[in-house]
Amino acid sequence: MSLLSTGVSFAAAGGMALTEFGMALTPGPNMIYLVSRSIGQGRAAGMISLAGTGLGFVVYMVMANLGLAVVFVVVPWLYLGFKAAGVAYLAWMAWQALRPGGRGAFESEELRHDSRSHLFRMGLFTNLLNPKTAIIYLALIPQFIDPGAGNTTVQGFTLGAIQILVGLLVNGAIIIGAGSIAEFLATRPSWVVWQRRITGTMLGLVAILLAREVSERARI
Repeated sequence: MSLLSTGVSFAAAGGMALTEFGMALTPGPNMIYLVSRSIGQGRAAGMISLAGTGLGFVVYMVMANLGLAVVFVVVPWLYLGFKAAGVAYLAWMAWQALRPGGRGAFESEELRHDSRSHLFRMGLFTNLLNPKTAIIYLALIPQFIDPGAGNTTVQGFTLGAIQILVGLLVNGAIIIGAGSIAEFLATRPSWVVWQRRITGTMLGLVAILLAREVSERARI
């Protein structure tokens, strides 16, 4: 059974939703930026930043469905370069969390109060440079597309819309709860340390896995 007339099955839609739910809960550039803004400048600033993040998802969805994946196949070094940049970014974020004196995603920090336009732009650019987003649109979503079930472009946009909806809902909930979580951690220093170590370790593991994939593709 397909979702309306898009060709996307309910199983594929559910699989995409669950996959995005898990990825959205995994600490990464988007979460760290949105949380820091919510804690440092208030929930409204976090939501404005989230709007920019949402536009970043839309940009990826449009590019992927209009042939960006084909470009990366034709010019493989471009794809490898893009992923290598993402690996370096994740490794840097992991180091920032794990280094002595580093900070976790939910630790309070004094930030300057940026304008709404700047918050929106930073949310957009953070997502455009987020390797997790690239992975979703270039590697994960194609796994849920069935060429024999209908127009693949329509399926791509439908699955992308599901990903964006779930991603925005999860990140919105994180923004709303960030202040409460930060207050909880502020009274429990040992929890802050473990939260930072777990976040940094997860980012580091993702960076290592992506680096291995880049290395393997480079040898092909």
